[in-house]
Amino acid sequence: MTKKKKNTKKRNIVVAIVAALLFISAVVGLAMLRGQKTSNSESVTIYLPTGSTYDAVIDSLDAHNCIGNHAIFNTMARLRHYRDNVKGGCYIIGAHDNVWNTLTKLYYGNQDPIHVTINKYRTKELLCKYLDKKLELCADTLLALMADDSICAAYGHTPLTIIGMFTQNTYDIYWNISPRKLLDRMKKESDRFWNDSRISKCKALNLSPSEVVTLASIVEEETNKNDEKELIASVYLNRLRKGMLLQADPTLKFAAGDFTLQRILNKHMESESPYNTYRFRGLPPGPICIPGPSSIDAVLANRQTDFLYFCAKADFSGYHAFATTLTQHNANANAFHAELNRRKIYK
Repeated sequence: MTKKKKNTKKRNIVVAIVAALLFISAVVGLAMLRGQKTSNSESVTIYLPTGSTYDAVIDSLDAHNCIGNHAIFNTMARLRHYRDNVKGGCYIIGAHDNVWNTLTKLYYGNQDPIHVTINKYRTKELLCKYLDKKLELCADTLLALMADDSICAAYGHTPLTIIGMFTQNTYDIYWNISPRKLLDRMKKESDRFWNDSRISKCKALNLSPSEVVTLASIVEEETNKNDEKELIASVYLNRLRKGMLLQADPTLKFAAGDFTLQRILNKHMESESPYNTYRFRGLPPGPICIPGPSSIDAVLANRQTDFLYFCAKADFSGYHAFATTLTQHNANANAFHAELNRRKIYK
């Protein structure tokens, strides 16, 4: 072998060794990078508004002390190609999470849902205001959708009944859900709630699910006592069947826009609002709140009674006194009003 060939062989060996060392170094370096942990000692939640920049992400992570070494984090972000692929949403960063895994989660937008609890909201405005605080969406935008006739019709509702598409429950929802997709989600939840059994009971009552929700909303406002909801529902069902005025005090509070009223006066009964069930027969044009499942099922139970009247008991227990005759009801009502006077409750 010539000297020239020997030198070439040596150089190739050296090059191979150097390449191997560089490869090992790169592998070890990458392994060390991927082994990096976030510096937050407790689990934290960050919210990245839609359209956030990489700098905004850094600010959010810094605010929760998640980045221990910015140089390493930025290097890993470049390797993950995250800097130009920021996706908004809500993300939970666990205590001392793996940085590479965290960046991968952010890169793919694998956000964590938040718990949204729908309670007895009485108006669309109050509901949208609550959702505005819980989600990224704007209350006014959602409210505009719920006031649009064509959009409401697409969900089988009117602007006056669409609040009844929301069912009391706790839902896991992505923070940056759009208003329209939120309505789509609530429609799916509503369809799931109105199963074949409940639909069958609606037909037996000769009422639509929307009408049942409207009646259930009155029951919901009448009592917090689940064990008497069926009795209250029976009174209103009996009055509907007889063509009597419902004369439901909660509808007057809704018409007046004052839910703190403890005493209904003649001026409230004279309202021209279509929600005034002292003047207009049948159900009001829509729910006066979002009723809970117990109130809806109380209506669907179709409890058979002869009761046509009820009023709050004079002992202020929260329960009601039921009556089949007006004479009996007036006696119960007089006892309650006497107690209101004694306690000096005038409005």
